[in-house]
Amino acid sequence: MDEINTVPLIDIMLVLLIIFLISVPVIIQTVPVELPKVANIPTTTKPENVPLSVDTNCDIFWGLSKMESTDALRDKGGAYLLAEVERQKAAGSPIELPEVHIRGDASTEYRCVGGAIYAMQRAGYQKIGFISEPPAGMVTRR
Repeated sequence: MDEINTVPLIDIMLVLLIIFLISVPVIIQTVPVELPKVANIPTTTKPENVPLSVDTNCDIFWGLSKMESTDALRDKGGAYLLAEVERQKAAGSPIELPEVHIRGDASTEYRCVGGAIYAMQRAGYQKIGFISEPPAGMVTRR
């Protein structure tokens, strides 16, 4: 006999195919998650919030004044936060920490924006948000 008997090989392949067909739905498991709907809710700008801007050259601006480094940003942010908390204590109002609003240029590298975020977190800010431009024709819902 000069031919190989392929019947056992075909039997083994069919058994493996059936095993894989049964085990694949068990292996692939998904968790049902309802994703949030997109809605653009305008932010309420308070005078005590910190406006930061990051341009394409990684320059960070606090309002209109340019920060020399992220260390200078952290120091100024920490001093401003302490002054704001002291002002609220003196006024007798409940302490509400200011937020940081970052405007980043669309072509800015993430490391530039990430440096600003890190510096403000190190200064003690807990709420940091991004200001973006909504898509054209977007309807705001509340």
